[in-house]
Amino acid sequence: MRASFRFAAAAALVSLPLAAWTAVRSVYTSLDTARCRLLSRHEETGATVHRCRGVAGYALQVADDDNRMSVNVVTPAGRVHELNYWSVVTGNFSSLGPRAEWRMSGERPIALIVRVNANEDPSNPERTTSYLAVARVSARGSCVTDRVAPSANANELARRAADRSAGRPCLGHRR
Repeated sequence: MRASFRFAAAAALVSLPLAAWTAVRSVYTSLDTARCRLLSRHEETGATVHRCRGVAGYALQVADDDNRMSVNVVTPAGRVHELNYWSVVTGNFSSLGPRAEWRMSGERPIALIVRVNANEDPSNPERTTSYLAVARVSARGSCVTDRVAPSANANELARRAADRSAGRPCLGHRR
């Protein structure tokens, strides 16, 4: 009886997701372009790309073009993975929150959460809808897996989505 219990317990442990083996925690980095390095500025349009610090050798590029903002994930090897918030999260004018939340498993980032403030009501440009864009992060590829709508528990929902993002498909372009 004890042997079968040990086997069942071992089988249950093997089936746990990676996040259960290592405590997942949050680390925050700034998206304030005044604290980031300007990489490029288009003379005619004013579009910019800034490089901001990340974690564990990763960096973020903050892109601002035509009053729409997005983030690119830069791997330690220098590969750039575009998250395309302007087509995946919202096609409207948008801005980013002041910081990025990295979900870390041990010393490795597994996901990224960024607030995207969208101006979705053209008749009231001061009114914004604040989404949380959740992206899986890996050296092979990063993409947005969830768009969490505003709610009282949006931060918790975004963290849960981030912690399971490795098994989620990438979101497609919004119409």
